[in-house]
Amino acid sequence: MLQVFNNNPYQENTYLLYDETGECAIIDPGMYTAAEQNAVVNFIRDNKLKPVLLLNTHCHIDHVLGNKFVFDQYGLKPQFNIGEQEIMDAVVAYAPAMGFRYDPSPLPEVYLPETGTVSFGNTALQLIFAPGHSPAHLCFYNRADNILIGGDVLFRGSVGRSDLPGGNHNLLIKNIEEKLFTLPGDCTVYPGHGPETTIAYEKETNPFF
Repeated sequence: MLQVFNNNPYQENTYLLYDETGECAIIDPGMYTAAEQNAVVNFIRDNKLKPVLLLNTHCHIDHVLGNKFVFDQYGLKPQFNIGEQEIMDAVVAYAPAMGFRYDPSPLPEVYLPETGTVSFGNTALQLIFAPGHSPAHLCFYNRADNILIGGDVLFRGSVGRSDLPGGNHNLLIKNIEEKLFTLPGDCTVYPGHGPETTIAYEKETNPFF
Protein backbone atom coordinates (compact mmCIF):
# COMPACT_ATOMS: atom_id res chain seq x y z
CA MET A 1 0.00 0.00 0.00
CA LEU A 2 1.21 3.45 -0.87
CA GLN A 3 0.43 6.99 0.20
CA VAL A 4 1.87 10.08 -1.48
CA PHE A 5 2.38 13.51 0.06
CA ASN A 6 3.21 16.56 -2.06
CA ASN A 7 5.74 18.67 -0.21
CA ASN A 8 7.82 21.85 -0.25
CA PRO A 9 8.09 24.57 -2.94
CA TYR A 10 9.49 22.01 -5.40
CA GLN A 11 6.23 20.01 -5.23
CA GLU A 12 8.22 16.91 -4.33
CA ASN A 13 6.49 13.57 -3.81
CA THR A 14 7.15 11.95 -0.44
CA TYR A 15 6.07 8.30 -0.35
CA LEU A 16 4.90 6.12 2.49
CA LEU A 17 4.97 2.40 1.70
CA TYR A 18 3.30 0.01 4.12
CA ASP A 19 1.86 -3.49 4.22
CA GLU A 20 -0.43 -5.68 6.30
CA THR A 21 2.13 -5.94 9.10
CA GLY A 22 1.74 -2.23 9.83
CA GLU A 23 5.42 -1.58 9.21
CA CYS A 24 6.23 1.20 6.77
CA ALA A 25 9.05 2.87 4.89
CA ILE A 26 9.27 6.63 4.44
CA ILE A 27 10.88 7.46 1.10
CA ASP A 28 12.29 10.90 0.21
CA PRO A 29 10.78 12.92 3.06
CA GLY A 30 10.42 16.42 1.67
CA MET A 31 8.27 17.82 4.47
CA TYR A 32 9.14 21.47 5.07
CA THR A 33 6.24 23.25 6.77
CA ALA A 34 4.51 22.21 9.99
CA ALA A 35 1.39 21.38 7.98
CA GLU A 36 3.37 19.06 5.73
CA GLN A 37 5.00 17.39 8.73
CA ASN A 38 1.63 16.97 10.46
CA ALA A 39 0.04 15.38 7.39
CA VAL A 40 2.60 12.57 7.43
CA VAL A 41 2.57 12.08 11.21
CA ASN A 42 -1.23 12.05 11.32
CA PHE A 43 -1.48 9.49 8.52
CA ILE A 44 0.99 7.22 10.29
CA ARG A 45 -0.86 7.58 13.59
CA ASP A 46 -4.37 7.22 12.16
CA ASN A 47 -3.40 4.04 10.30
CA LYS A 48 -1.48 2.65 13.29
CA LEU A 49 1.71 2.30 11.25
CA LYS A 50 5.22 1.70 12.53
CA PRO A 51 7.96 3.47 10.53
CA VAL A 52 11.02 1.20 10.32
CA LEU A 53 12.92 2.55 7.28
CA LEU A 54 13.91 5.98 6.02
CA LEU A 55 15.09 5.79 2.40
CA ASN A 56 16.43 8.45 0.04
CA THR A 57 16.52 7.81 -3.70
CA HIS A 58 19.07 10.63 -3.84
CA CYS A 59 20.07 13.59 -1.70
CA HIS A 60 19.07 16.82 -3.44
CA ILE A 61 17.55 19.33 -1.02
CA ASP A 62 13.90 18.77 -1.95
CA HIS A 63 14.16 15.06 -1.14
CA VAL A 64 15.94 15.37 2.22
CA LEU A 65 14.30 18.39 3.87
CA GLY A 66 12.36 16.06 6.19
CA ASN A 67 15.19 13.65 7.11
CA LYS A 68 15.92 15.35 10.42
CA PHE A 69 12.22 15.56 11.26
CA VAL A 70 11.74 11.83 10.62
CA PHE A 71 14.77 11.09 12.80
CA ASP A 72 13.40 13.26 15.62
CA GLN A 73 9.95 11.65 15.38
CA TYR A 74 10.83 8.01 14.81
CA GLY A 75 14.56 7.61 15.47
CA LEU A 76 15.28 6.55 11.89
CA LYS A 77 18.50 7.45 10.11
CA PRO A 78 18.44 7.68 6.32
CA GLN A 79 19.70 4.99 4.02
CA PHE A 80 21.03 5.82 0.54
CA ASN A 81 23.99 4.92 -1.63
CA ILE A 82 27.30 6.28 -0.33
CA GLY A 83 27.85 8.03 -3.65
CA GLU A 84 25.16 10.53 -2.62
CA GLN A 85 26.91 11.56 0.62
CA GLU A 86 28.75 14.44 -1.05
CA ILE A 87 25.43 15.69 -2.45
CA MET A 88 23.90 15.51 1.03
CA ASP A 89 26.85 17.34 2.59
CA ALA A 90 26.49 20.19 0.11
CA VAL A 91 22.89 20.97 1.13
CA VAL A 92 24.01 22.68 4.35
CA ALA A 93 25.94 25.26 2.34
CA TYR A 94 23.46 26.00 -0.43
CA ALA A 95 20.14 25.81 1.44
CA PRO A 96 20.39 29.33 2.95
CA ALA A 97 21.31 30.80 -0.43
CA MET A 98 18.09 29.30 -1.81
CA GLY A 99 16.05 30.68 1.08
CA PHE A 100 15.55 27.36 2.85
CA ARG A 101 15.78 26.63 6.53
CA TYR A 102 17.54 23.27 6.66
CA ASP A 103 18.07 21.10 9.73
CA PRO A 104 21.00 18.89 8.72
CA SER A 105 20.13 15.27 8.09
CA PRO A 106 21.63 12.64 10.40
CA LEU A 107 24.27 10.47 8.80
CA PRO A 108 23.42 6.92 7.73
CA GLU A 109 24.43 3.97 9.85
CA VAL A 110 23.87 1.78 6.79
CA TYR A 111 24.57 2.71 3.17
CA LEU A 112 22.62 0.94 0.45
CA PRO A 113 24.51 -1.06 -2.19
CA GLU A 114 23.98 -0.65 -5.93
CA THR A 115 22.12 -3.96 -6.16
CA GLY A 116 20.21 -6.16 -3.75
CA THR A 117 17.08 -5.60 -1.68
CA VAL A 118 15.92 -3.66 1.32
CA SER A 119 12.99 -5.00 3.31
CA PHE A 120 10.34 -4.10 5.87
CA GLY A 121 7.39 -6.13 7.12
CA ASN A 122 6.54 -8.61 4.36
CA THR A 123 7.74 -6.24 1.63
CA ALA A 124 10.99 -6.44 -0.34
CA LEU A 125 12.24 -3.56 -2.47
CA GLN A 126 14.74 -4.31 -5.22
CA LEU A 127 17.48 -1.70 -5.56
CA ILE A 128 18.02 -0.31 -9.06
CA PHE A 129 21.12 1.86 -9.42
CA ALA A 130 20.32 4.58 -11.97
CA PRO A 131 22.67 7.58 -11.77
CA GLY A 132 22.50 10.44 -14.23
CA HIS A 133 20.27 12.92 -12.42
CA SER A 134 22.55 12.56 -9.43
CA PRO A 135 25.77 10.54 -9.01
CA ALA A 136 24.38 7.49 -7.17
CA HIS A 137 20.60 7.60 -7.58
CA LEU A 138 18.63 4.53 -6.52
CA CYS A 139 15.12 3.47 -7.54
CA PHE A 140 13.10 1.05 -5.41
CA TYR A 141 11.11 -1.67 -7.21
CA ASN A 142 8.43 -3.67 -5.43
CA ARG A 143 8.14 -6.73 -7.65
CA ALA A 144 5.13 -8.18 -5.82
CA ASP A 145 3.03 -5.06 -6.39
CA ASN A 146 4.80 -4.12 -9.66
CA ILE A 147 5.48 -0.53 -8.60
CA LEU A 148 8.63 1.57 -8.88
CA ILE A 149 9.50 4.45 -6.56
CA GLY A 150 11.61 6.17 -9.17
CA GLY A 151 12.84 9.44 -7.67
CA ASP A 152 13.97 11.94 -10.29
CA VAL A 153 14.96 9.52 -13.06
CA LEU A 154 11.83 9.05 -15.19
CA PHE A 155 8.76 11.28 -15.20
CA ARG A 156 5.49 11.24 -17.10
CA GLY A 157 6.60 12.56 -20.46
CA SER A 158 10.04 13.61 -19.29
CA VAL A 159 13.28 12.59 -17.57
CA GLY A 160 15.28 13.99 -14.69
CA ARG A 161 17.41 17.07 -15.24
CA SER A 162 21.11 16.41 -15.58
CA ASP A 163 22.58 19.91 -15.27
CA LEU A 164 23.15 19.69 -11.50
CA PRO A 165 26.49 18.64 -9.93
CA GLY A 166 27.06 14.95 -10.60
CA GLY A 167 24.51 14.85 -13.42
CA ASN A 168 25.12 13.13 -16.75
CA HIS A 169 22.40 13.14 -19.41
CA ASN A 170 23.78 10.31 -21.53
CA LEU A 171 24.18 8.10 -18.46
CA LEU A 172 20.64 8.94 -17.33
CA ILE A 173 19.16 7.92 -20.69
CA LYS A 174 21.26 4.76 -20.76
CA ASN A 175 20.11 3.71 -17.29
CA ILE A 176 16.46 4.33 -18.12
CA GLU A 177 16.70 2.26 -21.28
CA GLU A 178 18.71 -0.59 -19.76
CA LYS A 179 17.33 -0.77 -16.21
CA LEU A 180 13.86 0.74 -16.13
CA PHE A 181 12.51 -0.03 -19.61
CA THR A 182 13.26 -3.71 -18.96
CA LEU A 183 10.66 -3.75 -16.17
CA PRO A 184 7.14 -5.00 -17.01
CA GLY A 185 5.20 -2.61 -19.22
CA ASP A 186 2.37 -2.37 -16.70
CA CYS A 187 4.75 -1.41 -13.89
CA THR A 188 3.47 1.80 -12.29
CA VAL A 189 6.19 4.42 -11.86
CA TYR A 190 5.83 6.83 -8.94
CA PRO A 191 8.27 9.68 -9.63
CA GLY A 192 9.77 12.32 -7.37
CA HIS A 193 7.58 15.01 -8.94
CA GLY A 194 4.29 14.99 -10.82
CA PRO A 195 1.82 12.19 -11.56
CA GLU A 196 2.48 8.48 -11.81
CA THR A 197 2.96 6.78 -15.15
CA THR A 198 3.77 3.32 -16.50
CA ILE A 199 6.82 1.87 -18.15
CA ALA A 200 4.87 1.02 -21.33
CA TYR A 201 3.43 4.54 -21.62
CA GLU A 202 6.88 6.13 -21.37
CA LYS A 203 8.45 3.69 -23.83
CA GLU A 204 5.74 4.56 -26.35
CA THR A 205 5.32 8.32 -25.82
CA ASN A 206 8.26 9.86 -23.92
CA PRO A 207 9.90 12.39 -26.30
CA PHE A 208 13.38 11.62 -24.91
CA PHE A 209 13.33 8.14 -26.45
